Amino acid sequence: MRGLDVSAYQETVDWAAVAAGGASFAYVKATEGTSYISSRFSQQYDGAAAVGLIRGAYHFARPDKASGSTQADFFVDHGGAWQPDGKTLPGVLDIEATPGLPTCYGISPGATVHWIASFDKEYQRRTGRHPVINTNTSWWSQCTGNSSAFAATNLIWIGSWTGTPHPLPNGWSTYAFWQTADSGPLPGDQDVFNGTAQDLRNLAANGIYTPPPPPPAGAWPVVQQGNSGRQVTTVQYLLNAHGAALSVDGAFGPATHDAVVAFQTRNQLTADGIVGPNTWRALLTTVKEGDHGPAVSAVQAELKAHGAALSVDGAFGPATHDAVVAFQTRNQLTADGIVGPNTWLALVN
Repeated sequence: MRGLDVSAYQETVDWAAVAAGGASFAYVKATEGTSYISSRFSQQYDGAAAVGLIRGAYHFARPDKASGSTQADFFVDHGGAWQPDGKTLPGVLDIEATPGLPTCYGISPGATVHWIASFDKEYQRRTGRHPVINTNTSWWSQCTGNSSAFAATNLIWIGSWTGTPHPLPNGWSTYAFWQTADSGPLPGDQDVFNGTAQDLRNLAANGIYTPPPPPPAGAWPVVQQGNSGRQVTTVQYLLNAHGAALSVDGAFGPATHDAVVAFQTRNQLTADGIVGPNTWRALLTTVKEGDHGPAVSAVQAELKAHGAALSVDGAFGPATHDAVVAFQTRNQLTADGIVGPNTWLALVN
């Protein structure tokens, strides 16, 4: 299920367009520290609900400003409360770095874990539910010592713009929400909920939820507008192999989004501009020695990213063949030098 998160930076949100664009939920920034209340909160929170979106509020943590319990109270008192009305998601503790400040706010990992526990305990006392924790694995590992203290009680909303939510912080085997990009077709950050529409409604109604288990190793990445890097480069090459005329720059912008939508439409796929498993499978072209073109360039670029010393020239010659065989051997694949679906899957991961 697709969704978004917004703050006062998104001054005007056309919520009817957001709903028409396929969003099912929204999280809205309510507070930060103990002195900031978003001037746009009521407009955004009520606007999302008015068009039928399930919505919730989030608090941006400032462990350098006040105790966790004090900030939890401030959050609940200014929009962060949860109620079992079937349309309100549990509140979120968004804890990550703030630009311009020390990464961990000058606080030790042990003190950070204590701060989070204080917020969690007070939020649960006030609302009857644990807050969702929104963070990213890099920050969590550095600033909490990769603590697993909350994995058994708190759902995680993971921020990762790499095309995969994994690896997750210690203790969590799967996620409830995933922020996949900081821009895209929807306003604000782009998010997905790890479940069905009924699961989302149940979470709003009950405030608790058990996400499905993680996907098997080697699952197809999800690539969409706002992403950047080698997986985007591969998508662009493969779109060009199917007739697009994109600049291959590794940045998933509007032109790449439009090319994905056009490809999905032609192939009778859900035309959402998101490259997930079905779109990957449709994009893939089996290539082998003697072939030429953008699909070969995609293979060469991926092999280079995995350590091969190749030129990306679109010509599948002996050097590319040998690099494919070496990659297949390392990954326990049939070492035939032919890039078919299994080799593609290993390459894009």
